[in-house]
Amino acid sequence: MKPPSRLHLAGLCALLTGLQPSPSPSPEPRIAFSSKRDGNWDIYLMDAGGGQPIRLTTRRASDRFPVWSPDGRRIVFGSENAGQWELWVMESDGSRPIHLTTGIVAKGPRSWSPDGTRIVFESDRDGNREIYSIRADGTGLTRLTNNPEEDFNPQWSPDGTWIVFTSSRDGNREIYAMRADGGQPVRLSSHPAADGSPAWSPDGKRIAFMSTRDGDRDIYLMDSDGRNLVRLTADPANDDLPRWSPDGTRIAFQAVRGENYDIEVVEVEGHRRTRLTATPEYDGSFAWSPDGARLVCISGRDGYDAVYLLPLGAGSPVRLTTQASLDPRWSP
Repeated sequence: MKPPSRLHLAGLCALLTGLQPSPSPSPEPRIAFSSKRDGNWDIYLMDAGGGQPIRLTTRRASDRFPVWSPDGRRIVFGSENAGQWELWVMESDGSRPIHLTTGIVAKGPRSWSPDGTRIVFESDRDGNREIYSIRADGTGLTRLTNNPEEDFNPQWSPDGTWIVFTSSRDGNREIYAMRADGGQPVRLSSHPAADGSPAWSPDGKRIAFMSTRDGDRDIYLMDSDGRNLVRLTADPANDDLPRWSPDGTRIAFQAVRGENYDIEVVEVEGHRRTRLTATPEYDGSFAWSPDGARLVCISGRDGYDAVYLLPLGAGSPVRLTTQASLDPRWSP
């Protein structure tokens, strides 16, 4: 007779004592990123504390722009093959790569549905940028927008029912939202200046975005129906690419002064602004840690683009890679 396992014994003891077995601890968040350290752009994985990265892709194509699924089990990424960019997905250990579709916009944002079943993305296969979605198994390719002007910057709402995006279909760039299965978009912003880079708040009640309506690029907030406009930033820098903290209290963004790119954070309540980087080199391509205590980013401060951790409190930036690296993203 096979002896009982430790897990079985733990569960039996818990049952006899009226307690539930303790769940397995969640793994530490990891960072996926792109690197050319082995002669070709590939996707790598490393612990947030640094250490030796693990190479996930090994094909001859250039693999970049990793985006984690909501459950952290899969990574969707872009792959350039003979000048054509394709959409692929793989398990988070690099196994089971699946070719999803071709003709994607290389640097166009990709967004997973909250249930992890579909991916929304940009494609220029029909001559201009339009928004499509596809199932994570490669089936069900669906064109969601169809307009002579460009539609781009798609992002799924936290409840999975809407997709917010940018379009110039009404003469200039505005923010729109449409049902996740397509249909007639609803225009959320309306101003002669350009609006773009929309980002849902974690609770889905508000949308942060960039607008040039006050002379340069600044970060604004509005309710998810387009009402209650609030300006968050106001200084000579050009502010863009808002990204909400996990708790919805702060927004990180890209601040550009002349040729210099820096990363800053603004509080949603009170609008207090904090500059996290102030080097003459590029600092950008940032993402929040799951606990909201740090950002991961790319910085060129050591003469090449490397992955850094930026603490929001006390402490200095920590370099995680020692070779050229791009596109860092935290696991959930």
